[in-house]
Amino acid sequence: MSKGTLPEGWSLKRLDELARVTSGKRLPKGRRLSTAQTDHPYIRVTDMFMGGVDTSGIQYVPDDVFPEIAQFTVAAGDIFISCAGTLGLVGIVPESLHGANLTENANRIWSIQCDRRFLLSVLMSDRIQSVIQNIQTVGAQPKLALGRIRSFEILCPDNLPEQQAIAAALSDADGVVAGLERVIAKKRLIKQGAMQDLLTARRRLPGFSGEWAKVQLKDYTSHGSGNSGLIKGTLQRSGRVGDYPAFTASGPDLMLDFFEQEGDAIIISAVGSRCGKAFRAKGKWSAIANTHVLRCREGLDVDFAFIFMNDEDFWLKGGTGQPFVLVRRTLERPLLLPPVNEQQAIASVLRDMGAEIQNLESRLTKARAVKEGMMQNLLTGRVRLV
Repeated sequence: MSKGTLPEGWSLKRLDELARVTSGKRLPKGRRLSTAQTDHPYIRVTDMFMGGVDTSGIQYVPDDVFPEIAQFTVAAGDIFISCAGTLGLVGIVPESLHGANLTENANRIWSIQCDRRFLLSVLMSDRIQSVIQNIQTVGAQPKLALGRIRSFEILCPDNLPEQQAIAAALSDADGVVAGLERVIAKKRLIKQGAMQDLLTARRRLPGFSGEWAKVQLKDYTSHGSGNSGLIKGTLQRSGRVGDYPAFTASGPDLMLDFFEQEGDAIIISAVGSRCGKAFRAKGKWSAIANTHVLRCREGLDVDFAFIFMNDEDFWLKGGTGQPFVLVRRTLERPLLLPPVNEQQAIASVLRDMGAEIQNLESRLTKARAVKEGMMQNLLTGRVRLV
């Protein structure tokens, strides 16, 4: 953006016109951080996340080493920016880390002459983050030169109340996103616990009792390979696009104008780093090379089976460099199986929990999009709050 097109009452300034930007410091050669607590915490890039610092894994500078790097500390409210390895992580130093040392792989932004939360939002924005990706040095470890960071162009309202209003609005949007993330994380843990309890009979649903049968799944399933003559790349180039899903080793990646199979089935990724990943097939579909197709017989509900089969650790595997699923051996292992009506009840409960999580994830996607739109409008002056 040129100065001639600036919003009224806004200025385009270099970062070093708004704050001081200085480097962190590594420990002296031969010295190491300690997990034993001292009065000198040390912030590493691995402790940083976008917006702040995760203090759960903080390490410490030994007391006898601290005097050698004492001048490279940060204060609560300073902003950090990572400049080596993972680039562009920015956040505010929390009160609990006032006086901490900062890694040489990050820079300290301090003596800030504008609203710090506004500046943080600008540094987190796509405009600055894309600049970081474009100007990083290329090598074994990407780096961001101190001079480059100091020269970042910051579009900023001259009026402090407008800076604060923008920061407050974006903080509210952040709060909505963070709140949804916390709820989703909690719901996932609850669902995981319910799966562990319900699939092992540690907990029974109301109305069900009695022993589960010890079985081998080979007696309740049939299985075969996907069509090895159908290759993903060839199909993509064929132009045969239609309404029928085709399952590859990574899921229902293709939509074709023909189908080869019908009905309920479970598709297993047969080979590769994600072998054992499962996908649910319904209606009319095809399964191509590098997949296994598993169908459930009487006595095994397909939705119940999918719950535990969609776990890569459930499947026995062979190979090293290129692992593959051992379907027959996996299905020969003994397993406790409830009656079909209890299988269906368990599947229904877990399906409802999954649907709730999906709904929350949809809301989170929308909240992130709203926040992104707010950033684009508020940080460029297209929308004014003051």
